[in-house]
Amino acid sequence: MITAAPSPIQPAALQPPRWQHAWREAVRDPGELLSLLGLDGLAAKVSAEAAAQFPLRVPRGFIARMRHGDPDDPLLRQVLPLDDEMRRVPGFGLDAVGDSAARAGTGVIQKYQGRSLLVTTGSCAVHCRYCFRRHFPYAEETAARDGWHEAIALIRADSSIDEVLLSGGDPLSLATSKLAELTDALASVPHLKRLRVHSRLPVVLPERVDDALVDWLAALPWPVAFVIHANHANEFDASVDAALSRLRQAGVQLLNQAVLLRGVNDTVSALADLSERSFAAGVLPYYLHQLDRVAGVAHFEVDDTRALALHAALAARLSGYLVPRLVREVPGDTGKRPL
Repeated sequence: MITAAPSPIQPAALQPPRWQHAWREAVRDPGELLSLLGLDGLAAKVSAEAAAQFPLRVPRGFIARMRHGDPDDPLLRQVLPLDDEMRRVPGFGLDAVGDSAARAGTGVIQKYQGRSLLVTTGSCAVHCRYCFRRHFPYAEETAARDGWHEAIALIRADSSIDEVLLSGGDPLSLATSKLAELTDALASVPHLKRLRVHSRLPVVLPERVDDALVDWLAALPWPVAFVIHANHANEFDASVDAALSRLRQAGVQLLNQAVLLRGVNDTVSALADLSERSFAAGVLPYYLHQLDRVAGVAHFEVDDTRALALHAALAARLSGYLVPRLVREVPGDTGKRPL
């Protein structure tokens, strides 16, 4: 028998970053996810149709933070495709926040004075079932097309724009070299004063915060607000703490935005734990969003009366700097609408 020669070991410089390996190893099969958690009996509630329309994707490190054997685990609830998603509910549509009407160019959304949002990519390391862009036409609407040229030209032509938001998808889904290509181009725009990055990856895939990313952030010519997205205190662990510490060392301001979700964080204790845990990790609570009413997410909705009561109780329990602003995004408004 002729044995195959061993594969040569790649030099470190040629090996893909560790985070990309973790990305590729993400779980995509609902059955595998339930099996890993000892919840095979929950398979009857999984919707194959919902999973086909909006596929499951969840990193294994995030799964490791879920409670084994608990069908009501708040992290599992955020990612498992259920039959509830297929119910048609009046008032829930495909574009809940008016992205289409605010389109300024390919992958460029401009809703508010002085700020432009770039849809940098349609990719994400985790597919959150309540995602307000789950129906967004990413194939046609990504700012990276044509080397960012159209997006940069639009921003350069409007001197009122002094802040750019990198969104998606998740901008950290892109290689750091691609992010640097974008910010190098933005650096030629004289009227930019701030950069904002919205990313869930430091929470769900903390491996993404590597040396190259930290070096890129530290070298940017603007103050940077880095907005993470965690909805429950259990999303934090030592690996997330370490990633957030590295981001702070790069000089960025860390903020957290959460979504109020039924069955995930719709109790005063869950919200208080989230604020305290995020602050312990160096992240200031920023926004608590009322659910964006996109088709497929009605089972997560908390009504306004209960939301206001929860927020009032939270404010009575915590120091003011730990209380995020309760807001809703309303198409056509000049900013997030406080409740």
